[in-house]
Amino acid sequence: MSNTASPILLEAVGVEKRYDKFVALGGVDLKVRAHTVHSVIGPNGAGKTTLFHMLTGTKSVSGGRIVFDGHDVTREPDHRRVRRGMARSFQVTSLFLGLSVRENLRLAAQGVAPAKALDCWNAPVGPRACADTVASVLARLGLERHADTPAGNLSHGQQRRLEVGMALAARPKAIFLDEPTSGMGIDDLEEMKHLIQGLKDEHTVVLIEHNMNIVMDISDTITVMQQGRVLAEGLPHEIRSDARVRSAYLGNMITGGKA
Repeated sequence: MSNTASPILLEAVGVEKRYDKFVALGGVDLKVRAHTVHSVIGPNGAGKTTLFHMLTGTKSVSGGRIVFDGHDVTREPDHRRVRRGMARSFQVTSLFLGLSVRENLRLAAQGVAPAKALDCWNAPVGPRACADTVASVLARLGLERHADTPAGNLSHGQQRRLEVGMALAARPKAIFLDEPTSGMGIDDLEEMKHLIQGLKDEHTVVLIEHNMNIVMDISDTITVMQQGRVLAEGLPHEIRSDARVRSAYLGNMITGGKA
């Protein structure tokens, strides 16, 4: 599927991040088109998670510019970017384990407007229950029958899906997923793959992922990073056959599996 007709939703221009003399990002350019899955891959220490921090505003850039949905967000804090339509799930589980699946999603849906989320004095009824959003996310996750189960009682794979749901509940334009399949068994992998693939109908997905079979199957565009810079970018089949990528990172991993 060609995605060149989609407008650019997110653009990074010359983004740098320095810690004293250490250069974590050395001038990264990135264009993410709307309603695509754009994967960022590379070896450990390549700068993938640092780039996510820059794009989502959880850390500040040392140089460069970030434009999201037509707005220069380079200096905006993460909560402002959330209100502009960015949502993120992290490598480390960030669920409320003692609360039900439904309550986790309701809090995430309310969290877009912090004043509402922190209103402890009024019961979450009527519009504050965000019932429509919660119901639609539950259905998309395939977790309806676990709606009243404490998040801590879910399997690892179900918890990872719920984390994606927490990002979805904010009704974002772009969802940033950092290693969503980490630690998953084969059945959970397949479910997560279908979930991510289905997101681009309504959202844009920026994905960090180590599982190359999933990356090759669901990505519209792949950016390969190495030592804080972009090594290559292209369609899955272009990345698969790029000699620089193979020698730098993927080796024989990428020559097998599905095209």
